[in-house]
Order: sequence, then structure tokens, then C-alpha cells
Amino acid sequence: MLKINLLPIRQLKKRSRAAGQLLAMFLLFLVVLAVLAGVGMLQWNKIKGLEQDIASLESEKASYTPILAKIDQLKKDALELARKTEVINTLKTDSSLTVRVLDEVARRLDNQRMWLESLQQQDAALRLSGVALDNQTIAQFMDHLKESPFVHDVTLTGASLKVVSGRNLKSFELNCVVGQPQATDPAPTVAN
Repeated sequence: MLKINLLPIRQLKKRSRAAGQLLAMFLLFLVVLAVLAGVGMLQWNKIKGLEQDIASLESEKASYTPILAKIDQLKKDALELARKTEVINTLKTDSSLTVRVLDEVARRLDNQRMWLESLQQQDAALRLSGVALDNQTIAQFMDHLKESPFVHDVTLTGASLKVVSGRNLKSFELNCVVGQPQATDPAPTVAN
């Protein structure tokens, strides 16, 4: 006798394969989900550790705030001291300027041929007025003043004839600019 199996074997095999594939996909999905959960937990732990590090660094930074404020104050004090030192040095050099200018004028004056009637200094402006025997003496005096490191821009503002004791002499007025001599920088050295 012949037995005929009317059950669809191919379909049953396909169904069992499909069920196995679904089970494998589900297991694979669970494995991927578990891996993602593990990675997520690791990242979360790392974030928490970094947040704790940030909090400790912030508290350490806050502990340095008074020190930074003190450093800023010291920098301001140093700048103020440098400014005051510069003012003191300027006052020292300027206080001796008038004495040096008077000395320069006196040394460059030809006492035999001229004399000064007035000398006025206001800040950097110097005004001289006097009497000389002739124009050549005035010109020589101007040239001698120009040679001084303290006197600059010597200009003749007026010259006129003046009779003194029956003699025709030259009255003059000079304007000058006075200042400290400029410090010359040493020539740069070439390294071999």
C-alpha cells in the first residue's frame, strides 16, 4: 500500500527555517541591545567621572581666586611704582636743567663784547635779551648757543640800534628751546 503524505513538507521546512531565522534575529537584537546598554553605562560612568573632575577643578580654581587677585594688585602696584619712578627721574633731570642752561649761556657769552639784560625761562622756552658791540658778536653768540646740547632752535627775534654812553650798540632778543640732551644709542654690534 502506498502512503501519500499530503502535508506540504517544503512549506514546513521553510516555516521552520523562518522561525529559526526569526529566533536568531531576535537573539542578535538582544545582543546588540545589551552591547549598546553596556556602552551607554560606560559612557554614563565616564561622564559622571568627568563631571566630578570638573567640580573638583572648579573648586580648586575658586581657591586660587584670592591669589590671582593679589597678583593683579601686585601688577598694578608695579606699574604705579614704575610710573612714579619715571616721574621722579624726570623731576631730577628737569630740576638740573635750569642750572645747566644758565651755565651754558654764561660759558658761551663773550663778556668783553656783549652782556645780557634779561633771561627768562618758561618750561622749554628761553628768551634772552641783551646788548652787543656789533651784529657779528650776536651771530657768534647764536652759533655758540647752537653748539650746546641743552639749547636748540636758537632764533633772533629782534635786533635794533641802541645808544649806550654815546656809543652805537646792538640790542638783541633771542628765543631758544631748552631741553635735556638726547641720549645717543650705542651702535648695534654685529655678532660673528
